[in-house]
Amino acid sequence: MNTNIHDYIVKTEQKEWQPLIEKGIHYEGIFVKSLKFDAEQNRSTTILLKFDPGASYPYHNHPAGEELFIMEGDALIAGAHLEKGDYLYTPPGFKHSVKSENGCLILFVIPEEVEIL
Repeated sequence: MNTNIHDYIVKTEQKEWQPLIEKGIHYEGIFVKSLKFDAEQNRSTTILLKFDPGASYPYHNHPAGEELFIMEGDALIAGAHLEKGDYLYTPPGFKHSVKSENGCLILFVIPEEVEIL
């Protein structure tokens, strides 16, 4: 195991926001910064997501569940209005969409890739 703490730190202010593009689909108004990349899965499992005002992510399934924390702004998820400081855990197989009328910044932990429905 690598014991150099500096190899595990992500300076988020030094990373550029990237447009969210999954399987060739560009989700307008949603941007991402990878915090933890899983080499075995070849994907990020912990990310920051930024939604511009009015942006939305379609109805989808979380095969392994998810955890999210609203850092700024607000979002509507499965009919629930989440605001700054709110935390949500969804169990495996939970399905929902996400919309942000005012924009938001969300910390996401996603053990497995989502499935768009």
